[in-house]
Amino acid sequence: MRIVLTAVSCLFLVASLSFAVEGPSLEVGKTLFEATTLGSNGNSCATCHPAGKGLKEIAAYDDGMLKEMINFCIRDALKGTMLSPDAQELEALLRYLRSLVQP
Repeated sequence: MRIVLTAVSCLFLVASLSFAVEGPSLEVGKTLFEATTLGSNGNSCATCHPAGKGLKEIAAYDDGMLKEMINFCIRDALKGTMLSPDAQELEALLRYLRSLVQP
């Protein structure tokens, strides 16, 4: 268990260092989308939405609404803690999701 927690801590440390250098990026968003560390049930965003499946309708949502939807999924589907509305991680996830559904 301690090894798993250490690995989780390392993932967030690496993501945090990436933000310090480049800000929220698609690469960081993809890493978070695939990570099981956003929640507590062992699932990731990609568990329900592999390769963006089921996300075509997000193009109709503005960034504020999409951030709320991401946070609801983190809270409800992943059983995690919602991110701050101005969190770099949330912005990276938003950018990555937008990249998945471009026309």
